[in-house]
Amino acid sequence: MLWGGHAGGLELRRRGGRASLRGRFPYNTPAVLSDGGRTGRPMKEIIGPRGFGYRVEDPGEEIHLLIGHSFDRPLARKLDGSLKLRDTDEALLFEADLAEELMAAPYVQDFLAGVAAGLIAGLSPGFRIPPKRAVEKAETVEDEDPAEGQAIIRTVHQALLYELSAVTRPAYAEAQISMRSWSPEQRIARPLPQFRWRA
Repeated sequence: MLWGGHAGGLELRRRGGRASLRGRFPYNTPAVLSDGGRTGRPMKEIIGPRGFGYRVEDPGEEIHLLIGHSFDRPLARKLDGSLKLRDTDEALLFEADLAEELMAAPYVQDFLAGVAAGLIAGLSPGFRIPPKRAVEKAETVEDEDPAEGQAIIRTVHQALLYELSAVTRPAYAEAQISMRSWSPEQRIARPLPQFRWRA
């Protein structure tokens, strides 16, 4: 499974005994996965438009919202309607409603306290690249334009999204979570994820 995130937006709202989480994962936004260290080349990754569309659009495929990529700490899920996803060419948008019963769970209380304290500051998607027998060109790898640098750039055209996670250390410093009192006028904030290149 791959994890990470690109700049986007995430916002947490509280209302009575409930909380809702909104955010966006922007497509076509490069993420620096590695600076190359002392001797290697930098690595960057781009998720192409509707790169997560397959599992998002399939009504029978489950996608979870988790804390720290742990399926032992779920917040919402697609198939019961608590996690709503909408895919566009620009971004994957989501809204999650945390059940009132869930709000009593210690890990959820810890999560909300961490967000309020500014310690949980990002969002990271967990996904897999489909096998070649299913999608022949799910990803491409190329050299960066020499005028811009010397990075190796992987572009993911199609990926299987299994979960989105709130994390403490996003790949981009701009990726952040904010907790606010709920009001009908509030809109999605900004800053979100990036990605990690895993073999």
